[in-house]
Amino acid sequence: MKKDTFTIATIQASPVFMDLDATIEKACDLIKKAAKKGASLAVFPEAFVPGYPDWIWHIPPGEIALNQDLYARLLEQSVAIGSRETDRLCEAAKEAGIYVVIGINEKNSQASGGSINNTLLFIDPEGNIFSHHQKLIPTIAERTIWGYGDASTVIVYDTDICKVGGLICWENYMPLVRYALYAEGIELYLAPTYDEGQTWNASMRHIAKEGRCFVSGCSMVLKKEDVLKKLPELEPYYTSVGEWINKGNSLIVDPNGKVLAGPLNAKEGILLAEVDLHMLRASKWNLDTAGHYARPDAFELTVRKRAAPIIREKESYEERENMEENA
Repeated sequence: MKKDTFTIATIQASPVFMDLDATIEKACDLIKKAAKKGASLAVFPEAFVPGYPDWIWHIPPGEIALNQDLYARLLEQSVAIGSRETDRLCEAAKEAGIYVVIGINEKNSQASGGSINNTLLFIDPEGNIFSHHQKLIPTIAERTIWGYGDASTVIVYDTDICKVGGLICWENYMPLVRYALYAEGIELYLAPTYDEGQTWNASMRHIAKEGRCFVSGCSMVLKKEDVLKKLPELEPYYTSVGEWINKGNSLIVDPNGKVLAGPLNAKEGILLAEVDLHMLRASKWNLDTAGHYARPDAFELTVRKRAAPIIREKESYEERENMEENA
């Protein structure tokens, strides 16, 4: 039987920018620290491994040679699910005995291996990858780097601590996607992001109250020197950027919209908060947007859960289609 209370850790940290091995090592150390603080689940920022490609907001897309070079370098430092790098994260989660949700740049290793998705990796306390979520719509300049995510990865997972799921950054401004999570009974809503500030944090509070769920808005901190140390050739494009590219401002919110921890400004750290499932259930007495506050007679949401792989074996695909039609 699930306990009514447990602790979550929202990890606001800087990656070792564009260094896959060093960032994995840092993540493993932070997983251990979160467990020692009593956390049952630790969440990391969007694209933490090996870092958010911040240059997309500064380099004109017409500078093709430079953009191609940077893309290749990011691809070389990106992660294939099931690789040595994800094995290291799984080992760290198992040793710590906690759930880990971490943002990665994911290679599309199931096909060409030449494209990247913005992905959340879900690891259980036994060290198993039990799923992943791909960002559905990269935002503006992000589309020069990341592909569109597979809609079949929009899932709420019924774990032994709670029902948990997540959306990445501005996916959280997509009302229908949010509602799909509410309708699956999400209790812990994870929102790893690169956004930060008052407007974003207001959105986290709104989502918590709208969905009657606990919300972790987890962002990274990043300094200009972090980027230029690894990519000094970008200095001419960063002349107007101050010391901080991103100050983080991560927070944790309860189902009534109350901030439990944070915002944490301009420094690395681990935010902790207690998730109380009894309080969550109590909050639904006067608002349950996917229950007694819904009007399914007037509104209908259809979610297509079938995966859309690039390569499909025709025979097995047709068999699956027939099975689904006859079900």
